[in-house]
Amino acid sequence: MSQLIRLLLEWGPLVVFFVANANGGIMVATAAFMVAAVVALPIYRKLDGKWPLMPLVTCGFVLVFGGLTLWLNDETFIKVKATIIYLLFALALAVGVALRRNLLAQVLVGVDLDQDGWRRLTVRWMAFFLVLAGANEVAWRFLTTDQWVAYKSFVVIPLFVLFSMAQVPLILKHQVPEAGGEAGDKGGGA
Repeated sequence: MSQLIRLLLEWGPLVVFFVANANGGIMVATAAFMVAAVVALPIYRKLDGKWPLMPLVTCGFVLVFGGLTLWLNDETFIKVKATIIYLLFALALAVGVALRRNLLAQVLVGVDLDQDGWRRLTVRWMAFFLVLAGANEVAWRFLTTDQWVAYKSFVVIPLFVLFSMAQVPLILKHQVPEAGGEAGDKGGGA
């Protein structure tokens, strides 16, 4: 599956959320987000041949916290979901480092780095997720709902893109050459 299709399937539900919020408010957006997240998974599976780990976990949280948001008519749950997901991803990466398992390689399909590169990249993503978790906590507590949605749209998404692009030099520096014979380094140390 191309990276563009992968990005559309992973970020598409969030775009649906933003558009639905602009047209119908947070409750409509939450319901639309839930539907879009569920619809994206089997498409991803059909195109990629396997269930995608991060979108699968995210979908589970969207359904739980979105369901609570709608059932209790309390938008706090959908806002807190982002913090919990960011913390969960940071924790999972930290556990991977502690156990010397490279979880990030399972997400970054097609990237093959040496052990030091994977460790450095993992630590950077852990720190990034922790910063996003803290920023989301501040944002949802001090911004109106529409401002929080705008923050998610116009700050968080561009930050993801910029942060990802900023990792390219590290990836290039630690990339394992194809002819090097170490293509199986993904499962080992972090």
